[in-house]
Amino acid sequence: MNQNILVRNNVKVFGHGKQPILFAHGFGCDQNMWRFITPTFENDYQIVLFDYVGSGKSDLSAYDGDRYSSLNGYAQDILEICKALSLVDTIFVGHSVSSMIGILASIQSPELFKHLIFVSPSPCYINDIDYVGGFERQDIENLLDIMEKNYIGWASFLAPMIMKNEDRPELSHELEESFCSTDPTIATQFAKVTFYSDNRSDLPKVTTPSLILQCIEDAIAPVEVGYYLNKHLFSSTLKLMQATGHCPHMSHPQETSNLMQEYLTSAGIH
Repeated sequence: MNQNILVRNNVKVFGHGKQPILFAHGFGCDQNMWRFITPTFENDYQIVLFDYVGSGKSDLSAYDGDRYSSLNGYAQDILEICKALSLVDTIFVGHSVSSMIGILASIQSPELFKHLIFVSPSPCYINDIDYVGGFERQDIENLLDIMEKNYIGWASFLAPMIMKNEDRPELSHELEESFCSTDPTIATQFAKVTFYSDNRSDLPKVTTPSLILQCIEDAIAPVEVGYYLNKHLFSSTLKLMQATGHCPHMSHPQETSNLMQEYLTSAGIH
């Protein structure tokens, strides 16, 4: 079974340290998106990379529409990978929706996680009374409608908006290609699960200390979201980045790595 999980999620393990650090990619992405970050940690950590079922080079035949109809299904992927590799006291690094997936995993099995690091997280993308999520419900409905009718067009429209950093078009192009290499049916379901999820009520249940990395300009997760998370998460540290866009681990890897290292050093992890 363990071996099946490692194949199912295309798990890769490398690095020269003992302390495990697990990197979880965001929607429409895969483990390759971490390649600018992992060299910084390779000497001192055991690095674990994977693809969610339905993403990257995961086993598409393992995709189950019912299991992955909520973020809890993806959290099960995380927990099963940790158990298959006998990981404990793991540092979890999640990009975008993976931040909430990591939160759900940590609530279920807090003993598996030592610290949580969130890159461009959001507990809820839709505006509410006294809450700024960045989108009106109608915006999300329109976005998903375009996605269902013209997936390629949707990808070419959304990738530059998410990535920003127009001076480096190759990054937007890579994200667009990543979107387009994903099965459109699976991607559309993951998008619905991502954008309609509301994990605000889960935040007080988190007992693992966390770092929130919030970009100064992010079309997907506005700055207010970072402040909201910082206020509602136990023992959390908020760092506002100079980076712009929603993927600082790709567009600003040095700043992202530096802030992660500073946080882990201050927590007594080297």
